[in-house]
Amino acid sequence: MSLTIGLTYDLRSDYLALGYKEEEVAEFDADITINSLADTIAELGFKTDRIGNARALCTRLAAGHRWDLVFNIAEGLSGRNREAQVPGMLEAFDIPYTMSDPLVCAVTLDKSIAKRILQSEGINTPRFHVVRTEADVARVSIPYPLFAKPIAEGTGKGIDRASCVKNSAELRAVCQTLLLKYDQPVLVEEFLPGREFTVAILGTGSKARVLGGMEVVLRPNANTSIYTYEMKEYCDNYVDYHRLVGTPEREAVEKIALDSYRALEVRDCGRVDIRMDREGNPSFMEVNPLPGLNPVHSDLPIIAGQEGVSFKAIIAAIIESARDRIPEPV
Repeated sequence: MSLTIGLTYDLRSDYLALGYKEEEVAEFDADITINSLADTIAELGFKTDRIGNARALCTRLAAGHRWDLVFNIAEGLSGRNREAQVPGMLEAFDIPYTMSDPLVCAVTLDKSIAKRILQSEGINTPRFHVVRTEADVARVSIPYPLFAKPIAEGTGKGIDRASCVKNSAELRAVCQTLLLKYDQPVLVEEFLPGREFTVAILGTGSKARVLGGMEVVLRPNANTSIYTYEMKEYCDNYVDYHRLVGTPEREAVEKIALDSYRALEVRDCGRVDIRMDREGNPSFMEVNPLPGLNPVHSDLPIIAGQEGVSFKAIIAAIIESARDRIPEPV
């Protein structure tokens, strides 16, 4: 008997139709992503049911709808627990799902919490300070240059050319802007001037494995060394992605990525961002437990393509990892 797999997601076009701005919905999925996922899940032999976002899931659950498994990529609309909303509801109804649990989704979205956990595990990450109010700026004691960004956003939201700050006046100005615009604390960390990488990982716990990695290289026409929201949105114009080759450098980058993924207990699939310090040592920047799955433009499928792994194989691996958690019927 074929399993029925529900699909939870936030569709960018739905929110734009409601009047939200492009940046507000930058983390949400394009129609091509959801269509590709639904088609691929069906190709794998499962029945598919497009559920939608957290509110749609709540409505369906209240109406008595159930699924054998839910393939979850819903980001949520607001708050540092937004990525935990869908898995939390599914757990309340004892419905298995892909990707990380509510705790991991909340911990990894708040970048300072994730960094504290990794510090306790002895994993390199830049020194940091959390600015919750303008008064906190005066308490920042990390040497300049520094880097400032919203504590619980993704897709480069809140990151622009002003994010790298050289003195206290610049720091105060950027923190004022971010606190007001995003209504959340600002993560201020030491700026690492080295190369930037992102690593794709599949699996859970001891079965987690590195799929591959790539270096993010900004083109000269970007006119910045910062991987900003603009660079990510228009990556075809500004960014080159270079496959990591088999060198000691690759080994070091992939090791810290996999160690971080396991320490934070990310499940099924994720992407870890790594940056080099002045001495060329890799440091953890952040992890995405709900990585983009646009088959053409998202980092994880791009990495998979560089490694000769198909989009269908990625989705199959995610589903199989999640099915390992489903108890066998007695």
